[in-house]
Amino acid sequence: MRPDTPAENVDHTAEAARLERIAGLYPEDAEALLLRAAAHLELSGDRPAATALYDRLLSSPDGLDDPPLVRALKASNLWEYGHEAEARAIIEGIRLAAPRDPAPWVIVAEALEGHDELEAAEETFTEGARLLLPTDAEPPAATHPLLYGRHRVRRMLGLAHDDWDTLADTLHASPVSLDELHDPKRIWSLGSDNPVELAAEISRLQAELGAYREALSRPFPVAVLHWPASELTELLSAYPTLASEYPSHETHLSTIESSLRELSSSGTGNLGIVTGTVPSYEAFAASEQSSPEDMTLLPQYATTLAARGRAVAWPPQRGAGCWCGAAEGYEGCHGQ
Repeated sequence: MRPDTPAENVDHTAEAARLERIAGLYPEDAEALLLRAAAHLELSGDRPAATALYDRLLSSPDGLDDPPLVRALKASNLWEYGHEAEARAIIEGIRLAAPRDPAPWVIVAEALEGHDELEAAEETFTEGARLLLPTDAEPPAATHPLLYGRHRVRRMLGLAHDDWDTLADTLHASPVSLDELHDPKRIWSLGSDNPVELAAEISRLQAELGAYREALSRPFPVAVLHWPASELTELLSAYPTLASEYPSHETHLSTIESSLRELSSSGTGNLGIVTGTVPSYEAFAASEQSSPEDMTLLPQYATTLAARGRAVAWPPQRGAGCWCGAAEGYEGCHGQ
């Protein structure tokens, strides 16, 4: 929701004005555009102007897709420039309204946390989790920030781990554990006025980021080629002889999953999936001075795409969408 572009690289005031102009041209997208404009105004330091945009949205006669989100952002912004009482009143209203979207819960809890209201922040994270987390299924990805924020605040308060903290640890995919990431000494050092403490923590974060980037940059030893339905239809229409390799799209998807599972069970790690397109494949075949109907090109094409950083890791993370592009998550689709 909030732009993360460094302030030195963006004129946030000009970007906010540009987004407001676009919102006037495309009223159907005005809510999303004006929220981004308000975020840029916050980054520029013009918080009263950001509040004015939030009020403009909340008074819109056409209604909003997500009013609690706008109220939460307004409350967070108000508190940052001295309107604590109004911010608290909005936060209390959001908690009483019990929205079914995780984002407002996370925003107001983080606002409380940012002003050292750790007990209230923990209560808010917990209320949101209790309302939104399923009791008999994998929590959806949108609810993960609730668990991570709750874990962080409870770590700051020195509370013992409970079942939701354990679940947060399980869902967290980074090589650095949540317990280490949320170590109170590390969190306080980031806000320290002591340059030695701050420099040490920055060095630790840089080392962790370097390790993460190195893990991401490792080549995939095996990358399986995936054709979306429309691309496979176009491919077989242009090159019918490939039908023996791809008898149907459903079979193609099942083959991908079964092949990757066999490779994984045999000990092959760092597996990936690359998505092909007909123009890209034709260009690759031309570069190899061969015909796209040559089936031996298919694995070479997949390897080339992976080498160019086009592979996505398999299996997807918990709660993520399925690699096949279906609307449901991986666990309910090919991950069954």
